[in-house]
Amino acid sequence: MQSAKSKRNDMNRQILGLLVLCLMVVCSGRAVADMTRDEEEIRALAIRQAETWNSHDAKAYTGLFATDADLVNVVGWWWNGREEIERKLTAAYATMFKDSTLTITDVQVRFLTPQLAVAHVRWTMSGAKPPRGVPKPQQGIQTLVLQVHAGKWLIDVFQNTSAIPEVAFPGIPSDIKPPTG
Repeated sequence: MQSAKSKRNDMNRQILGLLVLCLMVVCSGRAVADMTRDEEEIRALAIRQAETWNSHDAKAYTGLFATDADLVNVVGWWWNGREEIERKLTAAYATMFKDSTLTITDVQVRFLTPQLAVAHVRWTMSGAKPPRGVPKPQQGIQTLVLQVHAGKWLIDVFQNTSAIPEVAFPGIPSDIKPPTG
C-alpha cells in the first residue's frame, strides 16, 4: 500500500509533467507564430526590394542590406558593403537601369536559426539597357542570406543569377520531366 507522502510525490510529478507539457505547447506555439511573422517580414522585404528598385532610389534599396553586406550581381560583379553597393547602383540607375522594372514573382524562405534565414527570390525584369557585351537581365533567382540586425531583418549576402527555363538533360528518358518552377 502506498503512503500518503508517496501519493503526494506521484501527484506532484504528474502536475509537474503536465506543467512542462503546457509550457512546451505554449513555447512552440509562440515559436511558430514568431517564425510566421519573421517569414512575412522577409517576404515583405523582398517586395520592398522591387518597390525601391523601381523607384530607382539606390539609398532606399541599399537600406534593405546590412552595413557590411556582400552583393554578387547577375553578371558576377562582387560589391562589398552598403556604401559600395549604393555607389554602384546609383551609377547603374542613371544608365543601364534607368527605365528598368523589377517584379518579384516568388519568395521561398528557410530558417537556419531563429535569427538567420535563406530566401530564394524569383524575379523578372523589363526595360534594362545593358552596355555592349553585358547580357540583358530578364529573369532569375536571387539567393539572400538574411539576419536580424537590431530587431530588423536585413540582407547580409545577396547572390543574383539569371535563369532560363529548365530542360531535360540530353540522354535522359523522355518520361523523366525536369522540375518546374
